[in-house]
Amino acid sequence: MGICWGFPSTNNPSPRTTGQFSSSVGISQTTSNNTSSDEINIYANSQFSAASGGSDLALPKEQVLPSPNLRIFSYPELKNATKNFRADTVLGEGGFGKVYKGWLEEKLTSRNGTGSVVAVKKLNSESMQGLEEWQSEVNFLGRLSHPNLVKLVGYCWEDKELLLVYEFMQKGSLENHLFGRGSTIQPLPWDIRFKILLGAARGLEFLHASEKHIIYRDFKASNILLDGSYNAKISDFGLAKLGPSASQSHVTTRVMGTYGYAAPEYMATGHLYVKSDVYGFGVVLVEMLTGLHALDTTRPSGRHNLVDWIKPYLGERRKLKHTMDSRLEGKYPTKAALQIAQLALKCLGPEPKTRPSMKEVVEIMEHLDASNEKPKEPRIHPTLHSTAYCHGQQPLHHRSPLHPRLDEIQSYQLPQRAW
Repeated sequence: MGICWGFPSTNNPSPRTTGQFSSSVGISQTTSNNTSSDEINIYANSQFSAASGGSDLALPKEQVLPSPNLRIFSYPELKNATKNFRADTVLGEGGFGKVYKGWLEEKLTSRNGTGSVVAVKKLNSESMQGLEEWQSEVNFLGRLSHPNLVKLVGYCWEDKELLLVYEFMQKGSLENHLFGRGSTIQPLPWDIRFKILLGAARGLEFLHASEKHIIYRDFKASNILLDGSYNAKISDFGLAKLGPSASQSHVTTRVMGTYGYAAPEYMATGHLYVKSDVYGFGVVLVEMLTGLHALDTTRPSGRHNLVDWIKPYLGERRKLKHTMDSRLEGKYPTKAALQIAQLALKCLGPEPKTRPSMKEVVEIMEHLDASNEKPKEPRIHPTLHSTAYCHGQQPLHHRSPLHPRLDEIQSYQLPQRAW
């Protein structure tokens, strides 16, 4: 028996599908494959094809499915995979609950030790996010196939137990690599930072290009996960929403997200635009340049919000130089860095209509990537770190004059959303 979600009616039914995208949280059970008036067509443009569900289906690299293509796990399976959710398998924790590292044995082979590593997210029974976000993950990510989206392998729903199973991302989150500290955290060089942000941009472009424009709504560094080769994949679709219809410019919804990343028009009015995601991308571009977190209340007054503080520095080469993350040690292409900063300014436009589309963002970044400007060896500026002294503290090694000291962040940390 499959799980099906009910949704508002539409004039454009999609045949032969029992799964739909919706903001509704109503759940019903069905065994019927008949088309209903509640179903909607969520196919992307013509480059994407449709396929029926099935756990053994080999998906094209970029595709929107008419129904979730997921494996249904039993609770004992996942309990065994995570060694009874043992503490030493915890990868991180957030508002939804804890994420565990697990090992799934292959059932179709007789070879011992054959299987795959996965990440298992387990709902905390006291979670405020709960069923609605679990359902959103299944309903959105279960149908999306793209190299820059984390793969949702399957789910478990038994009694009050809600779990999600993802592919394992070896390098953890971008947040950890930008802001984490400790001997195991190495600064990301420019080319890796650029590669990560270009991959994430392609993921957002894919979401926005679908017929029913998907608004991600929570783009931030902690939701960009990295595989062993630093390929970026967007994760956590708990807040994803369908975009506005052709006759509308936005959807109105309860304000949810993370302070420092959410677009100002959304925070002020609850009006959610496709280009609200573009604002969040601009914030992460600034984090990439500066190595500073979007919101940090330990910074001096007036500098808590990174965008408000740094924006005046982004449009001019000389000012930008003094905001760049000094862990780069000056090894970055100055022309490309300025162009990225100027792109960030466009993404951070005060109104959605002034921001570029993610398609335009990708085109700009791909052009920069093709130009292949090499990072330059830095000139030595003896006084560069002179302004790092603050409140009698010594400047940190390889830190920007603008850098505060940050605590170490777990590689799979999933911070609770601010509202």
